[in-house]
Amino acid sequence: MAIRPPNDRSKSPLRRARYLSLLVTALIALVMTSLPSPASAHGVAMSPGSRTYLCYRDMIENGTPANPACAAAVAETGTTPLYNWFAVLDSNGGGRTQGYIPDGELCSGGHNGPYDFSSYNAARADWPTTSLRAGSTIEIKYSNWAAHPGDFDVYITRSGWSPTQPLGWGDLELIDSVTDPPQSGGAGSDGGHYYWNVTLPSDRTGQHILYVHWIRSDSQENFYSCSDVVLN
Repeated sequence: MAIRPPNDRSKSPLRRARYLSLLVTALIALVMTSLPSPASAHGVAMSPGSRTYLCYRDMIENGTPANPACAAAVAETGTTPLYNWFAVLDSNGGGRTQGYIPDGELCSGGHNGPYDFSSYNAARADWPTTSLRAGSTIEIKYSNWAAHPGDFDVYITRSGWSPTQPLGWGDLELIDSVTDPPQSGGAGSDGGHYYWNVTLPSDRTGQHILYVHWIRSDSQENFYSCSDVVLN
C-alpha cells in the first residue's frame, strides 16, 4: 500500500506525526516479512551430524561457514536454510522414495519443502564428516524439533560409491528401520532428539553417506537427512 505524504500546503505537526507513524509501521512490516521464520515441526540427524546441522554449527561458531562445502552452499542458497536446518521436508512425501524423489536430489528431499536446500545435494568430498568404525554399533540422535509418531528408515551408500557422484536411490542399502524410538530432551530445542542404535556394515571403508528417511504415521509429511561419514 502506497503511503501518501502530507499535502505540502499543510504544516500541521499532527499530520506529519501521523505520516511518520505510518511510514515506520510499513518499514517494520517489510523487515519482519523478510526475516527467516523458524519451522515448527521438523528434524534431521544430529549424530552423525547431517549436512545442514553441521553447516549450521559451523556458521554459528565462525560467523560464516569455514568448511568449503558449507560456504559454497551458503553462497548458492543463502543462510535461511541453515537457520532452518531441521526443516528438510516434504508435506506430501507419504513414504515415497524411488520414482518420486529424483536421483541427485535426495539430500534436499526433492526440493518440495518451504526452504531451498538444493545446494546441499552437491556431489563433493569436502562436506563435514564424522569418523566411525565399520561394523560398530552407533547411537543415532535425530532432532525432535517437534515430536511425531512414525518410522525412521536408515540407509548407507554401497561399496564403490564415490562422494563426487550424485546420490541416487540405487546407491543406498537399507540397514535399519525403527518405529517410534525414545526421546531425550524437550521438543523445540537444539538438543532434544530421538535416539536408537544402528549397526554399521563391516564391509565398508572410506567416505559414505548415512541417509535417514523419517516417515510420519499421522500425516503425509516426511523428513530427509544426509550425514557424511568416514568408515575406518
